[in-house]
Amino acid sequence: MRILDQHGNPIDTGILREPQTARVATLAHFMVESQLDGLTPAKAARILRQADEGDILAQHQLFDDMYDRDAHLRCEFDKRAGAVLGLDWSIEPPSNASRAEKKAAAMVEGLLRDTVDDLEDVIVRMMEAAGHGFAPIELEWERWGNDWLPKFHPRPQTWFRVSMNRRELRLADGSPDGAEPISMGWILHQHTKVKTGYLGRMGLYRVLVWPFLYKAYSIGDFAEFLETYGLPIIVGKYMQGASAEEKSSLMRAVTALGHDARAIMPDSMSLEIQKITGGGEGSHHLNMVQWADGAQSKAILGQVLSAEAKATGLGSGVADLHAEVRHDILAADARQIAGTLTRDLVYPLLVLNGGGIDSYRRCPRLVFDLAEPEDVTAYADALPKLVGVGMRIPRTWAQEKLRIPEPDGAEDVLATAAPAVPPANGQDGNPATGPANNPVADDPQRPGEVAAAKGGWRAALRGGDNAVDPADIVTPAVGLQAEAQIRQWEDEIAAMLEAASSLEEFREQLLARYRSLPTDDLVEVLAQALAMVNLAGRSEVQDGR
Repeated sequence: MRILDQHGNPIDTGILREPQTARVATLAHFMVESQLDGLTPAKAARILRQADEGDILAQHQLFDDMYDRDAHLRCEFDKRAGAVLGLDWSIEPPSNASRAEKKAAAMVEGLLRDTVDDLEDVIVRMMEAAGHGFAPIELEWERWGNDWLPKFHPRPQTWFRVSMNRRELRLADGSPDGAEPISMGWILHQHTKVKTGYLGRMGLYRVLVWPFLYKAYSIGDFAEFLETYGLPIIVGKYMQGASAEEKSSLMRAVTALGHDARAIMPDSMSLEIQKITGGGEGSHHLNMVQWADGAQSKAILGQVLSAEAKATGLGSGVADLHAEVRHDILAADARQIAGTLTRDLVYPLLVLNGGGIDSYRRCPRLVFDLAEPEDVTAYADALPKLVGVGMRIPRTWAQEKLRIPEPDGAEDVLATAAPAVPPANGQDGNPATGPANNPVADDPQRPGEVAAAKGGWRAALRGGDNAVDPADIVTPAVGLQAEAQIRQWEDEIAAMLEAASSLEEFREQLLARYRSLPTDDLVEVLAQALAMVNLAGRSEVQDGR
């Protein structure tokens, strides 16, 4: 069977069994070089200018040095990469999926979860694209039984160059335009949402070069400051007309005294200790370092509060705003990674294992779960009230909002304790106020029901610690019994409103209908309620005797 790649071109599976780089001799002896030796602003500008012109080698060598040298920069990039790892993912079939497409999505998800153990490492390496602009991971496909499974080989960015038009990545094989990466042989993630344009100008490290450089200079100057901080200033005085040899002898004496606290010199010369250095305590150097750290945090995470704990004076709203900015960046990273994994991993995994899809257009998609669980306490308080006023809320919607999965048929589920019921004819057993119709919770706004559920209806009426007003007990039961009658009225009123052509007509219909509204059921409910309260009062008087 002919296999088509993501672009609809036929591909020979034989070339997928061996990494493409194994056939490039120049990469086998590639040496790692550093650009930090003698790094100056002029050299940094020259490296960036070379990347603009198409030579990206020195630029990515400098980026690697920055990641290895700067602890704060490395920490912030690791935070950004780790945030994507915390997201759950799934393989979703295309819209209006057929049975075969749903089966294909389930098959790929099973392979990725059960047999591809290092997918998390792949995602971390893909996040290098945020800094470098792209992240190359080579695939080596192997047969395990009847399945084609990938082995992942992360490759350094320095193995690549840009094409002559500076818009496509090429493998640096020594040819003038480089070798094009083979289809289904690479996961080649380009973080294009950081900056569009020429490939050499993408990546956050370009904007981070200058804070890194300024911070390096400031730390070096601060180290020199600390070498002399707190040391006395020693002044040597020589006589007028002293020769060069005598001056050199005095300088050697001053130097020796500073290091060894002992020196010799001619009797005609003298030494004085004038004052102690240390004013300012290097605050200017540390302020520059602090500025550079803040600039790096803003560029990488969009905020600074996760990197430093200090009061802003503006309340928790600032922290919430910074958290929202960071979540926006996380969502953008996750969507871009999901798109690349769908194209370069999910589709090859599917077609090589006979997934049976027509084209890449109908390929299942890897999707990260970016939804955040809602405030359970707020929903637990609001939903009963909304339902109580007649709002119809789908249960599945509430479970999705609260991130509560639908239980399987055999799973145990949580349930509230069944409440007691009010006495009827001296015995407990009124179905109108039973567990199905009158759920009880520890709600301070419903003292009658809580007391009845904890101590029984008789204890609630009798007194003691659980004593409550009988009306608080009767009212919920009356409301439940009258609810059906009231809802019937609401339906009739809504029908009249819909049929009326004007508010005046609706008013006439409402007044006419009011005279003939059915009230028998409601009258019966109220009579039962009054009788119940009367009996409760009699019982209270009798118990008091």
